[in-house]
Amino acid sequence: MKTFLTACLLMLASTMSYADVIAPDVLVKTTTIDVTTILKRDKAIFANDSQKLYALIDAKVLPNFDFNQMTMLAVGRYWRQANPAQQQALSKEFRTLLVRTYANALAEFNNQVIEYKPFVMAANATDATVQTQVKQPGAQPIPIDYSMEKTAAGWKVYDVSIDGVSLVTNYRGSFATEIRNAGIDGLIRTLATRNQQNAPVASKTSTSK
Repeated sequence: MKTFLTACLLMLASTMSYADVIAPDVLVKTTTIDVTTILKRDKAIFANDSQKLYALIDAKVLPNFDFNQMTMLAVGRYWRQANPAQQQALSKEFRTLLVRTYANALAEFNNQVIEYKPFVMAANATDATVQTQVKQPGAQPIPIDYSMEKTAAGWKVYDVSIDGVSLVTNYRGSFATEIRNAGIDGLIRTLATRNQQNAPVASKTSTSK
């Protein structure tokens, strides 16, 4: 799972200006170089200060996700039962969960090789899938597909699949179980608790200043 999440981070990281003008596959390819360069250059810094690692994710990853859409798909049929305040809270906590999971996974990055499958998209397409695979020594390649939708703000990711298993679908099962057991507010509390446990911590050097 860590390798999967690390790969997601590497493939999706970019700035908003890229998302507005570049096709999905080109966006994936060009932004990988930027992030891997940062990781290689400052790996020791990120390893010792998780707040800086979180800041990197906040700057490079968040612009490419449609968290509202991802949360709606992950919550499934229960989304319509949530009131606007609950929907907002769910989106906020799910967003934080994914980003902080990426922060934990990012520390595992170790020069994986990313390959891109041929990409074809109609000129007027508003939905696309970018297919890739991650190669690492001593292991089988990991296929990772990015489901993306063209929005007013550019191309956004609304789901990621590894070996054919959807991230959204994977969470949907556990979310449904939690909602059946404790309601929508129970799911919000569970996500909030998990996020608090995974909150980034500054290095001793940073906190002592």
